[in-house]
Amino acid sequence: MKRILTLFLSVLLSVLAVQAQEQHAHWKTDVRQIGKDLYRVSVTAAIDSTWHIYDTLRTDFGPNATIVEFNIADQKRALKEGEMKISREPYKYYDDIYMMEVGYFEDSVTFYQDVRLRKKDAVVNVYVEWMTCDENNCMPLADQEFVIGIPDNDVTVSSASVEGKGDGGKSIWALIIEAVIWGFVALLTPCVFPMIPMTVSYFLKGEGGPARGRMRAGMYGLFIVALYTLPIAAIIFITRIVGGDAVTADIFNWLSTHWLPNIIFFIVFMIFAASFFGAFEITMPSKLVNKSDSKADTKGFGGIFFLALTLVLVSFSCTGPIVGGVLIKSTQGEFWEPIVTMLAFSVAFALPFTIFALFPSILKKLPKSGGWLNSVKVVIAFVEVAFGFKFLSVADQTYHWGLLDREVYLAIWIVVFTLMGFYLLGKIRFAHDDEVKHIGVGRLTLVIAVFSFVVYMIPGMWGAPLKALSGYLPPMTTQDFILGGTTATVRSTGAGESAVSQTGMDKAPKYSDFLHLPHGLQGFFELNEAKEYAEKVGKPLFIDFTGHGCVNCREMENRVWSDPQVLDILSNDYVIVALYCDDKKEADESDWIVAGDRTLKSIGKINSHIAYTDYGVNAQPCYVLEGRGGQLLAEPRSYNLDIDAFVRFLKGGLENYNNNE
Repeated sequence: MKRILTLFLSVLLSVLAVQAQEQHAHWKTDVRQIGKDLYRVSVTAAIDSTWHIYDTLRTDFGPNATIVEFNIADQKRALKEGEMKISREPYKYYDDIYMMEVGYFEDSVTFYQDVRLRKKDAVVNVYVEWMTCDENNCMPLADQEFVIGIPDNDVTVSSASVEGKGDGGKSIWALIIEAVIWGFVALLTPCVFPMIPMTVSYFLKGEGGPARGRMRAGMYGLFIVALYTLPIAAIIFITRIVGGDAVTADIFNWLSTHWLPNIIFFIVFMIFAASFFGAFEITMPSKLVNKSDSKADTKGFGGIFFLALTLVLVSFSCTGPIVGGVLIKSTQGEFWEPIVTMLAFSVAFALPFTIFALFPSILKKLPKSGGWLNSVKVVIAFVEVAFGFKFLSVADQTYHWGLLDREVYLAIWIVVFTLMGFYLLGKIRFAHDDEVKHIGVGRLTLVIAVFSFVVYMIPGMWGAPLKALSGYLPPMTTQDFILGGTTATVRSTGAGESAVSQTGMDKAPKYSDFLHLPHGLQGFFELNEAKEYAEKVGKPLFIDFTGHGCVNCREMENRVWSDPQVLDILSNDYVIVALYCDDKKEADESDWIVAGDRTLKSIGKINSHIAYTDYGVNAQPCYVLEGRGGQLLAEPRSYNLDIDAFVRFLKGGLENYNNNE
């Protein structure tokens, strides 16, 4: 068990170390208004002492030049004014190895581009690629991308790079509420619940009377929050400072979509679930716990801190998987979301210790510790098993392994929650369970809820949409059997053949053999091919920036796209192209993109590059309506379950397309 956990931590630390490798040049952006409708967009490199980057002169045999590219996302909103300028001339010397004059920058240098604003809310995409060297060696080639918005008033705005991934548009409040709920659930585990009255009693009986005891109990809660939140915040900020925004985002993206962390998380969830079922006990090293506990008797705040540390260590076997689940889900958002969600979790977890100290009479109303605590632990184990398969599903979809089709995934969930229902009824018992001679109203209510959930899922085995679960299930296109319909394989083949007949091409759209659109919609999966067809048939383009691991994308498809009016418009009035930004398959060589000295080969990297550089898109889902010549027909739209608003979005784009004929 220890070896497995050690391996897991080692892999993560290794990845963090690689991702956060120091490049010795730290970039920041700036926007300044320098005239009427004229703005100066700049990117500045702060270069570490003794290190340098090379100038922008590209040669066939010289060192890697610094590449800085400013691109306007929509030229109807802004245009570049003149050429890019550099704040100072590079130092130059004759290099005997390259046998040529070489230019370089030390300390700091700024690259800037003047931009003439034509409409509000213009977006400038900046791509930077560089290599840092000192007298002895050079670091690997590095790159970073920035998405910079230009305001239309006299202000100065500084911006950091934005690396797109995960689920865009979803409110942080959903994550906070979920974290708070799990914080309260953690209190009901057998590792934590018995410590509440003992801890509060300890503080109230301490020196200084009840008032001082309440103050010390408050500090105890504060230390618990700090112990859960500060380590996570420190790791994130260190990687952000050392490697920049792109490194932090790359780590999150790697955690969200790569097969390795998803498989590791799946295995870890299964291990914790087995522990909760009673197969074995996962505990922190006893030496560490005993050392912390021995210092808890120290007077003052130091003793309170070590008491809080002891609680965190002792409760690890119960809170570990809960904390892990909260953190992993929050890495699908911005860099600060794991910090916020862990703060919410720890506040909910620590709050009762303070409240019970302020109002000790409430303790008398608490239920006594007993077998019900182990029942809570087992119920959490069932939930861990069900949600653990989500990680395996993400890897399966991203790499097209075909292991977890929709009905296989549903079958697992149906079995898991059915067993949970029988467990709550007392029909299944584990090693540490007491015999259930009768059930109370509360447990009966939970049994009804669980079996109702099971009944709700069963029609999904024959193709029912199950909209409430759409964000967690594999897409409908992986369903092998639909009652009254055809299999996903037949439907996808039919869509390809139909597209062939419509486009006049001699083969199905690129990548349609393994990528599919929902609800039997027909479309494309490569942008240039879709644009060519849209021009041919005289229809606007509906660009769907999506991802296999994007929960919000599946929700939009199943709860908004499924509306008859939306389906009708998408089917008849638009040419659809779905651009998967996390797909790991290698694209056709003709679709590869050369960005500086690197070549983007995978479908996901190519589509992500297009999203950033051409459309200013940095999250999924994002929907772009495009007309002739790349004209935007409406403001891009992200995650929003308002069906009427989505219909207005589509109709508005269609109206603008027709008006521009």
